[in-house]
Amino acid sequence: MPRFPHPRRGSARFAALLGARAARAAPPATRGPLRERVATVLEQRIHYVQAGRGQPMILLHGLGMTKETWLPSFGALAGKHRVYAIDQIGLGRSDKPDVDYTIATFVDFLHGFLVAQKLGQATLVGSSLGGWIALEFAVRHPDMVDRLVLVGSAGLPWLHPAPVDFNPTSLAATRARMEALVHDKKRVTEPIVRQVFADHLRNNDGSTIQRTFAGLASSRFVDGRLASIRVPTLVVWGREDEMIPLAAGEMLRDGIAGARLVVFDHCGHLPHVEMPAEFTRAVLEFLGT
Repeated sequence: MPRFPHPRRGSARFAALLGARAARAAPPATRGPLRERVATVLEQRIHYVQAGRGQPMILLHGLGMTKETWLPSFGALAGKHRVYAIDQIGLGRSDKPDVDYTIATFVDFLHGFLVAQKLGQATLVGSSLGGWIALEFAVRHPDMVDRLVLVGSAGLPWLHPAPVDFNPTSLAATRARMEALVHDKKRVTEPIVRQVFADHLRNNDGSTIQRTFAGLASSRFVDGRLASIRVPTLVVWGREDEMIPLAAGEMLRDGIAGARLVVFDHCGHLPHVEMPAEFTRAVLEFLGT
């Protein structure tokens, strides 16, 4: 499995330990560390890693996450595709401009990233907020999207409020958020909690999270717009997702023509972390059809 360069320890450790079954995934595409790269979009630095050859694939993490959360699944995906995992604007190691973050903000920077990489078209794999960004991107730039993979995707009207604080200000709040993300709570140990909270403080992304929530409060991806998405779409969900219920995944499947829904039992909000072997197998089978 390729190693991410100089990972933020909390997010990398969180992903590695929660994704303990990653070793059962498909063989890695590369050996040794991946070189951290930087793309300039709208005069802002976007950090990313890239590996593999073939059809481009962009991995979009969720709110308060970083590119390292894709670590358990990255190597197997890069065995078949040219995979980019990015720190989205305002998060991770990417620049954090002083703006109000909206879905349009993230979509503009994603578009700029594809242009900077000279990618005319790519498969978008989005987790949580990243799924919402992928949905909106597919509507605004349909010719640039080959396929969509929506993983516990946000965007549709939530059927219940988010159960935890996405911008934790204490160790206890960090533990509550992490436990809400996964099905197996025993994996969330005190050392991981402490490192993830330190990572959150070091990334200095609290303002981005707060301002993103403010920007999202008045916007949702209207169900009726799903019919305008014409690309092949895979929806992936954990049956025990406490953040966004499975009913939202069923709405996405029903609203996007021809969409498939894959549900993993004993899995929470992050299938690519909790069940990386099963997740990558489902994605690669979908992309191979």
